[in-house]
Amino acid sequence: MRALTWHGEKDVRVEEVPRPEIVDPTDAIIEITATAICGSDLHLYNDFMPGMREGDILGHEPMGEVVETGSDVDTLEVGDRVVVPFTVSCGSCWFCGQDMYSLCDNTNPNAELASKEMGHSPAGLLGFSHVLGGYAGGQAEYLRVPYADVGPVKVDADLPDEQVLFLSDIFPTGYMAAENADIQEGDTVAVWGCGPVGQFAIQSAQMLGANQVVAIDRVDERLAMARDHGDAETIDFEHEDVYDRLMEMTGGRGPDRCIDAVGTEAHGTGLRGVSDRLKQGVGVEDDRPYVLREAIKCCRKGGTLSVPGVYIGDVDNIPFGSLMNKALTVKTGQTHVQRYLNPLLEKIEDGDIDPSFVISHQVSLEDGPEMYETFNDKEDECIKVVMTP
Repeated sequence: MRALTWHGEKDVRVEEVPRPEIVDPTDAIIEITATAICGSDLHLYNDFMPGMREGDILGHEPMGEVVETGSDVDTLEVGDRVVVPFTVSCGSCWFCGQDMYSLCDNTNPNAELASKEMGHSPAGLLGFSHVLGGYAGGQAEYLRVPYADVGPVKVDADLPDEQVLFLSDIFPTGYMAAENADIQEGDTVAVWGCGPVGQFAIQSAQMLGANQVVAIDRVDERLAMARDHGDAETIDFEHEDVYDRLMEMTGGRGPDRCIDAVGTEAHGTGLRGVSDRLKQGVGVEDDRPYVLREAIKCCRKGGTLSVPGVYIGDVDNIPFGSLMNKALTVKTGQTHVQRYLNPLLEKIEDGDIDPSFVISHQVSLEDGPEMYETFNDKEDECIKVVMTP
């Protein structure tokens, strides 16, 4: 089959690779009908994520049709149309029993590697390094889905792929980010990063009762999308001081809830921004936590900081004293996708949201390497790429 494979920094190729087969009786094989490039795929593209191996198949936002099932799969049948969550979860461990699917105890075969870095291993993830399982991803013609009874959600034939595909990751991720922010009626919510996860966090904050949502970015088309689709006020951080503007908007109190939808590759301004890039470049720190610092500074006393943006390892100069003395609550984590699949599918079916609004480019799988470069370089007004094998 054809698949997008990783070969090092900024080196993604379309190659012929073996078609996946049933390995365990709980597996299913799906034929991919749509798959997307995620912002966190760029962490792999830019070679920030440890544990990648040459030839790894990328992608964790897939959907398609079931073409084969293992003998122990009970909920899926050949011909079913499904969206596949990026989190691989067993459904039977203590964490899955608590609906914390991204913390599953049993789905990372390389748990020892992850535990050495983190203390404990989270769940395995599709297409996201051998530290997190080494599972082949979904930017391909076919995908093996482990634990197929736990996660893939069947969708009605009347809903186009473009409306339901993002249940695989970014819609639940944005929604969980807003839920983690503990939004109360009338709150002001500031969202750093207007990529697709940020866009869904903005819309989810509105769904959960926010009175005012402020979107922060520097890319014109992203800011326009936040205004047009999310009814957000916007700040271009290259032309305005974010702290000063947020204090002006909130009468000096600061936003009640702050969401860091950027993560490891934040673009900072001034000397601190330059310092982060230099430190990351020479390996002194793993991530560029400019947004994390700024959100801590801006959030009102007693407020909540939600972090859906992916961080990989060590960060530097975090103002923990500010966080503690301001009594901030911090919530974060990979998304417990399975928890949100049915409720968010219902919102799509009811017409509460059409997630396809984030799509800027629809191309074939063969165009994948070019689109990785375009997306990474923020060219051609590229916000979200969907590929069809």
